Amino acid sequence: MNPTVPLDLAKVRVFPLAQRKSMSTVEEVLVEPTNTPPPISDFNAALIDRCANDIKAALERNAAVMFIYGAHLVKNGGQLLLGQMLDRGFLTHLATNGAGTIHDWEFSWLGRSTESVRDNVATGSFGTWDETGRYIHLSLLLGGIRGFGYGKSLGKFIYEDGGFIPTAAELTKKIQDEPAHPLTSARADLLQAILRFGLKPGPHIVTHPHRNSSVLAQAARHDVAFTVHPGIGYDIISNHPWFNGAVIGRAAGLDFALFGGSVDKLDGGVVLSVGSAIMGPQVFEKSISCVNNLRLQNGRPIVSGHNIYVVDLQDGGNWDWTKGEPPRDNPAYYLRFCKSFSRMGGAMHYAQCDNVAFLHHLFHKLENLHGRTAAKADIPDIGEPNPEPRYKW
Repeated sequence: MNPTVPLDLAKVRVFPLAQRKSMSTVEEVLVEPTNTPPPISDFNAALIDRCANDIKAALERNAAVMFIYGAHLVKNGGQLLLGQMLDRGFLTHLATNGAGTIHDWEFSWLGRSTESVRDNVATGSFGTWDETGRYIHLSLLLGGIRGFGYGKSLGKFIYEDGGFIPTAAELTKKIQDEPAHPLTSARADLLQAILRFGLKPGPHIVTHPHRNSSVLAQAARHDVAFTVHPGIGYDIISNHPWFNGAVIGRAAGLDFALFGGSVDKLDGGVVLSVGSAIMGPQVFEKSISCVNNLRLQNGRPIVSGHNIYVVDLQDGGNWDWTKGEPPRDNPAYYLRFCKSFSRMGGAMHYAQCDNVAFLHHLFHKLENLHGRTAAKADIPDIGEPNPEPRYKW
């Protein structure tokens, strides 16, 4: 039997992103925060009331309010809602998967995103879009030598319209002078990319005309923690000659540690997992275990008093998740993401609801608690200083 030979991904042919038939534009999908939210059930309305009050209480005690979301929240236009919540200081941490950042970047750079998986896989063109893979990798490479994780690297790249590339000689000298430095591997990866792809030193301008719609850029603007939790081979940036699993893994590793730092502030706080049935519960359960491990070593109590709100379209089986896990003969027992979160301490609540609708109602409810009415004039241009300090309850 002949041995299996790995693919030479350096030979993957890529195409200009502008040539792709994209299925949505940023203008079509963005939800205007000042609009009246769509109707929802009485149950979900009551749950959102409770969630808003829990967020208010968490911020009053300086506890974490973590918002974990899947890519569909961006595909369906929730960006301005999250941006407004960041402007108000309602969230202390954002987290998403790799796809969530890819749609965010494509919307901010090109103004459109999403492709037909069925059609493009058949032609070998699914995911093989030059600028998406190239610029996201470049952002991670440049952020890596600054000690940034995935979220901060890409957020800064969008917010600052590119980055600065050092010379190959400068990187070589740093590697030679400080071989055991924590950034040596990041410097070596950037050096390899410079030599391989002929990158010129100095400012590398990549304009993002729609960066006002970028959640990553808004988080960078406000210096709010934004972590990204990708999988190697999960995302379309793998389908590119620039693909570098070490670069992605290093950035994601830093973000996992940063995620844990927010979990450590979660006593009396709030976690929202909105449309993240896999990444959210899986990353959260490992992180809170690490936090509890370190706390117990130091004689501290484990994380407690937190509320978890899980939002998805799947039927929750009419089970009250605040009572714990359902019995095995109840179909709700097999809602893995609910079951995982229900095991994480605190009180877990489930809302079967459209993700953007939930977020829209939550924003308006928080505005009401804040004692103000949402207005278009309250949306600052991302290029201007925030017109008011971050709100403190």
